[in-house]
Amino acid sequence: MSQNLILKLAGLIDLSIEQRMTITKMGDKSEAFCRKAVEVLGNNPGVLSVNYSLAEVKRDLAAFDALRPRVVRVEKLLEKMHDSQMALGSDLMTASLEGYAYLKVAGKGEALDTARAALSVRFSRGARKKVEVATE
Repeated sequence: MSQNLILKLAGLIDLSIEQRMTITKMGDKSEAFCRKAVEVLGNNPGVLSVNYSLAEVKRDLAAFDALRPRVVRVEKLLEKMHDSQMALGSDLMTASLEGYAYLKVAGKGEALDTARAALSVRFSRGARKKVEVATE
């Protein structure tokens, strides 16, 4: 991993489940509100308390904007990984079913009988419960 990338990802945090549940969330409409608030506050710094750090708010907005395209790229990569895993699983299942079909028609033998039995577990259904209907 390049040193530059490590530095760009150094600010990532890990929220606890409780924090995820209680943190104030920002949706699309809220994002527009926040952007407008930063703009208005930047144009009117005299209304702010001395304890309010407009510079920190602007840094948070810049970091938010810098993170968004990275999140999009990672989401696309994750989707491709899921698709690749699904396609590989499909290939494996198809090839395994084909091989199992060969085993079922192959000549009898103790080793093959044991192998077929082990593989047939995949297709066995548990005992079905009988539903008794009460007659009056």
